[in-house]
Amino acid sequence: MAQQISESELVLMKIIWKNGGTALYALIMEELAKEKNEWKNNTVLTLLSRLVEKKFLKVKKIGRRNEYVAVVTEAQYQAMQTHSFLDRVYEGNVKNLVSTLLRQDILSPDELREIEAFWRDGNE
Repeated sequence: MAQQISESELVLMKIIWKNGGTALYALIMEELAKEKNEWKNNTVLTLLSRLVEKKFLKVKKIGRRNEYVAVVTEAQYQAMQTHSFLDRVYEGNVKNLVSTLLRQDILSPDELREIEAFWRDGNE
């Protein structure tokens, strides 16, 4: 199974994904400030190095600056997390997951029809 990332690490990944999959350290700090996140430099550097260790990011040197490049796309991460959740909570049974979504009014009948049409029409 792929490594899990923490909520804090996910915050950084979302900034990088939103920026097209690459971001300089300065941009990451700017975005964190915009979100009123006041993490210290060392905290951010530690989280980024953990993401590199876990192979979610790689570092590209641009002169003396580090550019962080996503190795995993947001869609790939979402797929990994969905499979992990499905296996852990529903033992891989998609029907039970959808049934829960419908029973709990998380998925509306209209949304279900949209999904059915999506599959019927060839995943367009």
